[in-house]
Amino acid sequence: MQHAVGAPLPPDGPGHGAAAGWGHQAPHPGQALPPQRPPAPGWTGPAPHHAGGPPSPDTTGHVQLPPGGPVPAPAAAAAADNGTGPATLAVLLIGPAGAGKTTVARHWASRRRVPTAHISLDDVREWVCSGFADPQSGWNDQSEAQYRLARRTCGFAARNFLANGISCILDDAVFPDRPVVGLGGWKRHVGPGLLPVVLLPGLEVVLERNAERSGNRRLSDEEVASIHGRMAGWYGSGLPIIDNSTCDVDTTARILDDVLARSIASPPAW
Repeated sequence: MQHAVGAPLPPDGPGHGAAAGWGHQAPHPGQALPPQRPPAPGWTGPAPHHAGGPPSPDTTGHVQLPPGGPVPAPAAAAAADNGTGPATLAVLLIGPAGAGKTTVARHWASRRRVPTAHISLDDVREWVCSGFADPQSGWNDQSEAQYRLARRTCGFAARNFLANGISCILDDAVFPDRPVVGLGGWKRHVGPGLLPVVLLPGLEVVLERNAERSGNRRLSDEEVASIHGRMAGWYGSGLPIIDNSTCDVDTTARILDDVLARSIASPPAW
């Protein structure tokens, strides 16, 4: 409750609204308590608070937050002989529009034997409903600012999942010729333990897959060809590259798991 400047504050003794709470007077000794409004259907109200005691360890919402430091590289011994096994990983799947990043990432994450989350940069960018700066309308300061904000959000989410023992795979169309807003940015937000893998099918395959898209996810053929050409710069970078031109989603996900297992044993220099 706010009071005008100079107005006297209500006394703090019993029977006054400010002390009793929410503007109601406290009952006198022996006076019956006023009836309480029943909770809304389906809502049981907050759990009773016991002063002096710590919160229950199994209380919903009490999770370990990331320490703020970078994610360390996973131990080589954590990987099983067949793929990544139970290793807790942070993976960045890179590729042009139409490469199948989101589909493959979700498929790989859903079939691991350990908890694994999928974080798509495009999905996070599109959390902005009113005022969404679509890069297809031209790359400008606002679209770049929203991209950077989405990447920081994804990086925090990834560290939070990892701090709670949940692996994560992120996907983004990262260009090799833009290290500041590309791979270097992801490294700053997630850490050196991030394992990047490039998904790069042939141009004709990318064009066919892009044609099946709708909405702002579908690009023009000229844009797809330009993006695909820039992605070719990853060849010779030292990052593992998967050409999934002739592979279905399940096969590509299995190849990805094998590539990641090798990356754990011998992390790429980036």
